Formats: sequence, C-alpha cells, structure tokens
Amino acid sequence: MNKVGQPPVFSPSSDPGWLQAGPLIITGATGWLGRNLVRALAQGLPELPDLLSPNHTRRIRALVLPGTSQNLPQNLPGVQPVEGDLCDPACCQRLLEDAQGGTLFHTAGIIHPKNSRAFFTINVDGTRNLLEAAAKAGIRRAVVVSSNSPCGVNPHPDHRFDEESPYRPYMNYGRSKMLMELEARQIAARSGLEVVLIRAPWFYGPDQPPRQTLFFKMIRDGRMPIVGSGDNWRSMAYIDNLCQGLLLAAMVPQAANQTYWLADLRPYTMNEIIDTVERLLKDEFQQKCCHRRLLLPGWFGEVARGLDWGLQTVGLYHQKIHVLSEMNKTIACSVDKACQELGYRPVVDLEEGMRRSLAWVFAQQGGLGESLCNT
Repeated sequence: MNKVGQPPVFSPSSDPGWLQAGPLIITGATGWLGRNLVRALAQGLPELPDLLSPNHTRRIRALVLPGTSQNLPQNLPGVQPVEGDLCDPACCQRLLEDAQGGTLFHTAGIIHPKNSRAFFTINVDGTRNLLEAAAKAGIRRAVVVSSNSPCGVNPHPDHRFDEESPYRPYMNYGRSKMLMELEARQIAARSGLEVVLIRAPWFYGPDQPPRQTLFFKMIRDGRMPIVGSGDNWRSMAYIDNLCQGLLLAAMVPQAANQTYWLADLRPYTMNEIIDTVERLLKDEFQQKCCHRRLLLPGWFGEVARGLDWGLQTVGLYHQKIHVLSEMNKTIACSVDKACQELGYRPVVDLEEGMRRSLAWVFAQQGGLGESLCNT
C-alpha cells in the first residue's frame, strides 16, 4: 500500500493493459470535466508525465449532445464524437458498439437544471441506461463521477466525509446522485461490470462555465456574499487533480467496485478561497478590486435553504438560491483512501489552481469586463 502523497505506481513502461483492451469512452465530453479528461487521455497530465504517455493511436469515443461536437477539444487525434443523449437507451447501445474490454468514464450529469425533475431523468435514468448498455457490451470498467451531495453537509466543522459516511443527501441533486450510486452498485452486482464511484466536490480550473467566471467577477467587484463567519470549510478539486484520480481509478485493479473521494489534499475555508482569488486578481492580473464582502448573517443561509427546498418541492429550481443555501455550510472530505489505494497525489493546490483558472479566463474570454470599483 502506498503512503499518502507518494507518486502513482503505474507508468507507461509498466502499463497494465487497460488502454489496449478496448476503446476509451467518455460521456459529458464537452463539459467542464469532460473536456479536460479528453485532453488528459490523449496527452497525459503535465505534472505527472509518468502516469499516462501521449499516444496518437489511442481510441477515444466521446458522447456529445447533438450539434455540440465542435465544443470538443480540437487537434487531438483519435477522438471520435458520437452524438446522442443518455436518456435514449438506443443511443447508449450505439455509443458502446464494438467496445468490449473498453473503459467507460461517465462524467455527464446535470447540476443546475431548469426544473428539479431533470435531476432524476438525467442523473439516475440516464446513468441506468448507460451502465446497462455497458454491461451488455462487455465494458471492462466504468468510472462514474458522483458528488459530495449524496452525503450532504458535515455535521460539525471538524468532521470530514470519508467512504464510510452515511447518505444524507442535500436536496434533489444529492438525492439523484445517491440513487445513481445505488443503481450503479446494483448493476455491477448482477452483471459483473466493474464500477468505480468517484465523489468529487466543487471543482475549478480551465474550461470553466460562466457561473465560475461570475464567481471571480463578484469577488473583484466586492459583491461576493459571506454567509456567517466565512470560516466554514470546503473541499475543492483542481480539474487536473480530479483527472489524475479518474485515470488511476481506471487503471488500478484493486479499485474495482470501490468508492473514492477525490479533491485537493486539504479543504479550504470560504474566506481563504475568496481571499486567494482576490489577491491573484490584484497582484498578478492587475485587476482593480473593491476589497469588500457582502456580509450576511448565518441564518440567511438557512432562509435560502428553506426557499430552495420549497421551490424544488413544486418542481422548480433557482441556481443562485441553491448556491447561497450552501455558502455557510462545511462540505469537506478526506482523500486518504484514494492516496493509499490509488496512489493519488493532488499536486496542484488552491493558489496555483486559481492562478491557472484566471489565466484561462483572461486568455480565452478576454477577462472579467470592466471593474465596478471606484477606489
């Protein structure tokens, strides 16, 4: 067993054969995580060159929604887009044709839908369709991305979730991911398909969606809410740290039918997260920052939670209310099991990860727009 923090045990020169057994299949390939995972599979990870070497002959089959294949990373040989929808069982079967012995990475899902029913249609029913098709197709292993939400929020600030933590799902998203995990385990038990469940918290890094760019802008413009003291802990996962863990989950034989939390090595307080982004914006990206916070009492988060619950009860969903309801919560995990059993080594920390995130925003999106700060 590897000690926490040691490098992964596999290298291209001692490849266990999982790459040669069949194609690599990714769902959600145009999403935030999916795009980065496609690059990692094709090119490896810069910080860990011994984990996976670039290979132009590698076959990567990428499921994308109709009309979105142009959003895949470009100029990567061997990447084949397959248009379709997980909610269509026939599409799942088509995606997995002639894929016996292959490895499936299931990153697709919905986090912020227009209505709460979509959580279950996509996260539960879609995953069932996919994994049943994978079992019939003879897929070797499915690495399935879940969330922290099936376990809810930590019962006290010093608590850390681990793989033995009970289900206490947070709202409908958490319930849908819990049901997804249970479905995955049942399909694995009756079919022999190897399933690895990955619980990932809030992640960050290049290819971020607009909501993360808004997060940066709110910090710069002094509009970022701090609910309560801001000393509540949050686990976060830099996108390449998460991709590293997904690769290890696919290649380590002992990971079959296990569950792992993947995140940065330690959690951060909300104050630390926001202060880090603000400091980088000011010192390294020459942004005029307001150096203010929107301070709200702790009970404000509970009011938001009540509103969130009420809306979701009648089938509605409001992203900003949902996010606000979590702002005063501790949602933190331990990655010890992944470090010990997979050789997981999250080498990028908060400051460097946020630096890269901001660099991507300024390079790809031209920055955050005009600052609202007057002084």
